[in-house]
Amino acid sequence: MSTAELQIQIFQHLKTKLPQDKSVVDELATILDVSTDSAYRRIRGEKLLTIDELHKLAIHFQLSVDQLFGIQSDGFLFAGKFLSHLNFQFDAYLASILFQMKYINTFKEKKIYWLCKDIPPLYHFHSREIAAYKHYVWMKGIVDAPEFARKKFSLKDYPDEFFESGRKSMELYSKINSVEIWNFESINSTIRQIDFYHDMNAFEDENEVILIYEALENLMLHLDRQAALGYKFIAEDGEKVAGGTYEMYLNEIIIGDNSILAVLDGTKAGFIIHTVMNIMMTRDIRFCQNLYESMQNVMRKSTLISSVSERERSRFFKHFHNRIKIKKEKIKASL
Repeated sequence: MSTAELQIQIFQHLKTKLPQDKSVVDELATILDVSTDSAYRRIRGEKLLTIDELHKLAIHFQLSVDQLFGIQSDGFLFAGKFLSHLNFQFDAYLASILFQMKYINTFKEKKIYWLCKDIPPLYHFHSREIAAYKHYVWMKGIVDAPEFARKKFSLKDYPDEFFESGRKSMELYSKINSVEIWNFESINSTIRQIDFYHDMNAFEDENEVILIYEALENLMLHLDRQAALGYKFIAEDGEKVAGGTYEMYLNEIIIGDNSILAVLDGTKAGFIIHTVMNIMMTRDIRFCQNLYESMQNVMRKSTLISSVSERERSRFFKHFHNRIKIKKEKIKASL
């Protein structure tokens, strides 16, 4: 294959990475800082890309040179940033999630597969209480922010702008067709986090522990109803305002690892959440296909509890309602 033919194939591949409403010519002209005519000449293979231009394309589209040239290797290219208490800004973290949700919603056909080791963070923003508490847990226990070292939890300290940014992401997620694979640990982990900091006397007001548990109960009721209907909705809008389709699976064997796969107009993007909050993303074709096949395998070995299997769905949610009820009664008795 000639260099020009290989270059044409590269642009055909890059075209699949763009939403349908974006022009590969305009995108190329912007990235390489050339005219649209010059961009056309490169796409047609009439003008060869320089090494510098190839580097710019690889960086912009987050692709390895192996991928661009179709070279098979055992390496996979991921993009992401590591969180550190030295430079971490929670508002920037939320903004990055909002950016991804907006990007995914630019595609005509979009579907997200989520292997839920924990409650997906976007659901935290159905409730200010849960969002505030998770922010505290992350900043104190994960980011290890110095200002949280001796800080106790209080709802009044949670910034409104954090909740509003998270709500926007949650609302965008509600529009996307989704498959979520849950297990009992998905929710148990949050209950243990509440217990841990309660036992550590980390709440300024113990009544707020009850408020958080009640918010968690309401979230369980919302997810239960969402699963029964088979579509997402925002509680404040009412269930008649249907969002994306919702498939909820229960797997009692596999705990999961918070892997996410987005299928966008036939292309795939994989997201790996590691060390609780860090996110890596890849468009590597082989990796994403393997992730897709793994998700399908887990789904086959799970029980679909949305739209059908009312008994199994009831058993799943009843387990947590009973646990939360006992926790609340114990706290109330100690007040």
